[in-house]
Amino acid sequence: MRCFAATALVFVLAGGAAVATAEGNHHVRLKSREATDQRPFDDAVRAGNTLYLAGRIGLDPATGKPPAEAAAEVRNVMDQIKAVLAQEGMTMDDLVTVTVYCTDLSLYGTFNDVYRTYFTKGFPARAFLGTGSLLAGGRFEVQGIAVKP
Repeated sequence: MRCFAATALVFVLAGGAAVATAEGNHHVRLKSREATDQRPFDDAVRAGNTLYLAGRIGLDPATGKPPAEAAAEVRNVMDQIKAVLAQEGMTMDDLVTVTVYCTDLSLYGTFNDVYRTYFTKGFPARAFLGTGSLLAGGRFEVQGIAVKP
């Protein structure tokens, strides 16, 4: 019985903290997104000094399709992440964790060759996951969490 009561108390305390934090969230929408863009998500949400970035796909802004070259798609997606961070006064070096979804795991090396050029102080923790198809035919989707020092 004591174990159950302690678990319930931890659950209630954690739930209360989550509610208090949720009230102070700051929603980020890239200034470059058109005012008519009605997709049901924000580009990031900041809770305290932590920024949670939505998944990004590296489509060519002119065509709305993935570039022919996978490396160009990686640059597009990383540039988008960099833009979201910059809008919040952060840099790529503020990323603490990144998750990469990839439709073709043979592109792991191609992704890494471009990815490593975006960091100057070491790399965030990262997962690189194989996945099925992504929106708009993208090869990569990247999301992350950054913390402002």
